[in-house]
Amino acid sequence: MSKAQPEALRWGADWWVLACLALSLLLYAAGLAKLWPRLGQGRGPALGRAAYFGTGWLAMAAALASPLDPAGAMLFAAHMVQHELLMIVAAPLLVLGRPFGPWLWALPAAWRRAIGHGVHWRPWAVTWQAITRPMSAWLIHFAALWVWHAPALFQLALRDDTVHAWQHASFLFPALLFWWAVLGARGPAPGAAMLYLFTTMMHTGALGALFALSGTVWYPAYGDGPLAFGLMPLEDQQLGGLVMWIPGGLAYVIAGLALCLRWLAPVKNTWTGSSPRSPGKP
Repeated sequence: MSKAQPEALRWGADWWVLACLALSLLLYAAGLAKLWPRLGQGRGPALGRAAYFGTGWLAMAAALASPLDPAGAMLFAAHMVQHELLMIVAAPLLVLGRPFGPWLWALPAAWRRAIGHGVHWRPWAVTWQAITRPMSAWLIHFAALWVWHAPALFQLALRDDTVHAWQHASFLFPALLFWWAVLGARGPAPGAAMLYLFTTMMHTGALGALFALSGTVWYPAYGDGPLAFGLMPLEDQQLGGLVMWIPGGLAYVIAGLALCLRWLAPVKNTWTGSSPRSPGKP
């Protein structure tokens, strides 16, 4: 192990990142505890959503507060693993966890009423409806991914911690919008959802292939960082491209299969656990 590696293997993050992670988890737990007596037979689905949220939260913490974060400043492949954790692991799981309800219930009643009024404020409601339309969310996610990988912006993020934080936010929040548009309760028709997943798999895979097959280093700002991990800079870039291309594409295939299973499964009443009866049957 080289002398540079111990610095890249430390745990932790900026205080505000840790505070946001802790607050999101505590609010979810507190809100779920308040809702629990009211849920009745809905406790099973609530536990399932909590499991999704908890797993997504762990993936987000692994991306932002584990050795991946400092390693990403030295190794492009580590940076890609970090971004994939945020965009294709944490984001869909957090969406499936539906955290808004528990978060709101964790707040005082007066705060909940104020937020409710704010959500229905027309400019906000119109904006939210616009950006959560599937095509809008797809375009925002597409733009964020490709723009931030432009060499000038990507290398600026490597040199400036504030820009780096904006980069992470610009990957996570558009991914949340995309998965909300595809997996949310008001998601598109099955065919359209599959189309959005397929085209996202294609354009993310194309970007990964550009990195994996390129014969030139896109981000010289990494300098000799990859050497500390036994990789040449070009090998590091090619490995990062493969991470985005192969596992990244597989995640969208898995999401598509999961959606197919959801559509094919009989719809159940979440309160009684029974399937709806066919027309004409008692």
